[in-house]
Amino acid sequence: MYVGRIVAIGKTPGGKSTAMYRVSSRSFPNREARLKGESVSIMPRKGFEDDLNKNPYIAYNCVRIAGNFAVATNGSHTDPITEKILSGMSARDALALSMLALDYEKDSYNTPRISAVVEKGSNLGWLAIVKKGSIHVAEFALEPGKAYYVATYEHTYPCSHYGDEKFNAETAETACEYVISKGIFAKLENPVTAAAVIESDKGFDFAVKTV
Repeated sequence: MYVGRIVAIGKTPGGKSTAMYRVSSRSFPNREARLKGESVSIMPRKGFEDDLNKNPYIAYNCVRIAGNFAVATNGSHTDPITEKILSGMSARDALALSMLALDYEKDSYNTPRISAVVEKGSNLGWLAIVKKGSIHVAEFALEPGKAYYVATYEHTYPCSHYGDEKFNAETAETACEYVISKGIFAKLENPVTAAAVIESDKGFDFAVKTV
């Protein structure tokens, strides 16, 4: 099944919060996740820079850190969500306000915007989506060994039904691999690149992987 872009939240079996992002694409597969400091960007691969002239939505920051919070999204809303959390706004309100303001992407597919947030040292996580006709922001009580996701197509409602109860990644690297090809994500088609962030003693650990 093809579900497009995916954001996911969960707890490792050891109890560490994680946020993951995966690009699945049929139209623009020549992209990669690039890690720089405490942020990850989705960019065209070398030689495919002209793709930006075909669709300006394909390059953006997909992961950023806001203090004790990690934010992962499929578009330019990563930055305002991060900035609002840093200003003191709750994760729920930052998601709702930023996504409502930017709305779904005005491309030929009316692509929804999706977002995920986790908090270090907390059992709470959030998934959100804004699409043509609706917006949903949902809070989850995270448990070790479980992950939840929302996607731009098909699986477009943030709820416990779209989850993996055998999530067994323990590092950012294995979480990156997991969202690409393990567990419930293995059935979701056309993976291109991914990023993952997991809480650590020093803050958050990052990883990126391109298929």
